[in-house]
Amino acid sequence: MRPALTDPFEIGGVEISNRVLLAPLAGIGNWFVRLQARRHGAGMAVSEMVSSHALYYGNPRTQSQILVVHPEEHPVSMQLFGADPEVMFKAAGIAAGAGVDLIDLNMGCPVKKVLKTGAGAGLLADHERALEVARAAAEGSGLPVTVKLRSGLKPGDRSGVELGQRLVAEAGVAAIAMHPRPASVQHKGEPRHELVRELAEAVPVPVIVSGGLSDPDQARAAYEASNADAVMIARGSLGNPWIFEELLEEDPKPPSEHETVVELLWVIDRAEEHLGHRACHYLRKFYPWYLDRLEAHKAVANRLQRIEDLDEVRAELRALVAEPFAVSV
Repeated sequence: MRPALTDPFEIGGVEISNRVLLAPLAGIGNWFVRLQARRHGAGMAVSEMVSSHALYYGNPRTQSQILVVHPEEHPVSMQLFGADPEVMFKAAGIAAGAGVDLIDLNMGCPVKKVLKTGAGAGLLADHERALEVARAAAEGSGLPVTVKLRSGLKPGDRSGVELGQRLVAEAGVAAIAMHPRPASVQHKGEPRHELVRELAEAVPVPVIVSGGLSDPDQARAAYEASNADAVMIARGSLGNPWIFEELLEEDPKPPSEHETVVELLWVIDRAEEHLGHRACHYLRKFYPWYLDRLEAHKAVANRLQRIEDLDEVRAELRALVAEPFAVSV
């Protein structure tokens, strides 16, 4: 019998309370976004993609903003990318020192500026280097290492399935997350969940299915079709942390307009805590994700994009509903 999504499992000895995880979200998955996912039930969250070179060379922004772990978000994984084993060795050690529980390696990013360095999905074309990078991350961090990869570089390419098996057998990788679409199509086309199933049946470690799981029905269908051990939610969680509850609770209730506004206020407070005055511009991408749920969303979203003071943003949001507000920390 297939485990339920609510059942716990382990990755490299790290206990995960359920089988619904937050995927890495480039430029978004900082500590408070991860903490939010955990508050709404995610068994684990993975950080946004972090450059191993930025850690290796001590980039100030990476050190002060990205390399931050909240004490209440454990277990947490930090995703690194890079194609240089020596650099990855040191970067993984730095990430481990920040207090993460696992190291995740990105071997699936299809962005050109990442591919041209040989990192991300570029490692699907160089399995020996991919193995060296994975071994270096494990040795440098002393933590379980997982890998997120694509099924291949181009349609018909199965290199992800082959590399996944080698990473487990030859580099001791503790889990594989697969987005079963080739890197060249990015987020287009139908995921081939049979490739995830093939990998899951071939390796003795957890396999996680990812990619295009924008609502609970898609996530459940992918979990069954792929025979994976867990599902990983990415863009489906943007402005919708309740997706984790929808997947884990028997009778989840959609958030009211008041609850939606309270949640956005929580995000605003955490962003200001994290970024200070820079939070005002950073948050502009967040507003439409939440306000799409509200009847007056378009006019409000447009106004918020022009406001330069977060207290004014808060006042606009509180004016949307008549109920009193109590925003939890």
